[in-house]
Amino acid sequence: MTPASTLKSLELERGRIAHEIRALRVERRWTQAELAKRIGLSQSRLSEIERGDGSFTAEQFLRVLRLFNIDLRRFAPKEEDHDSALQNALARLGAAELHESTDVLPTGEHSDVADVVREALAGGVPRFLTALAPVLVRNVDQLRLKKLFIDLRDAGLERRLGWIVENTIEAVRAELASGAPRRWAQLYRRAELVLGRFLLAIPTPTAESLPEVLDLIDPSIRSDQSLKEVNASASAISRRWNVVSGLQPKDFLQALRAARVED
Repeated sequence: MTPASTLKSLELERGRIAHEIRALRVERRWTQAELAKRIGLSQSRLSEIERGDGSFTAEQFLRVLRLFNIDLRRFAPKEEDHDSALQNALARLGAAELHESTDVLPTGEHSDVADVVREALAGGVPRFLTALAPVLVRNVDQLRLKKLFIDLRDAGLERRLGWIVENTIEAVRAELASGAPRRWAQLYRRAELVLGRFLLAIPTPTAESLPEVLDLIDPSIRSDQSLKEVNASASAISRRWNVVSGLQPKDFLQALRAARVED
């Protein structure tokens, strides 16, 4: 994202930025006049910014970052913007149907594809889970799937990765069977090969190897009754991985097709 578009996002958070700028200045024991001179603007303009009544130019904001030796994470989105930031990351990585919001401040927190996949799996939001299908297809050669599997195993979430990968493979095969455009067919075949080899390299789920505890990945499950209902209609893939989710293979197929249309 360019400095200009970054600044556009920052303008939506003027009050918070004003507070941070003033705090940084006070930490250095600089007057407004001293800071204004260092970043190339008038004291009156800086005073407006610190009151939340104005904003930096892109160049001035970059000077602030360099001057205080900080990065955008100092101005990270509020917690309630977390889902929007993850959505933007998924959109940038291939889930184009989610669309990228310009109202969210980029922080670099979701710069690594493995981190995005891990976070989407951990969160369990259905639209983010299905969005992982096009993300895996578009980034299959950048992902170190075995390492990601080990990292998720430490958190007890490795079944979710196997579940996502198998659903993606099934969606890819359905797309290939339907006659996908040549460029996408090439991506699909590569993804099918790499993801298929990954599944062969990890422990195959069996009744004996799977833990008795179900992985309730669906956030809508709030009672024994809703658990029973979702589990009753679970796909064969969900049952194989002992994952409880209302998502079906067709949902991942729709995500692939939507991303292809938007691309």
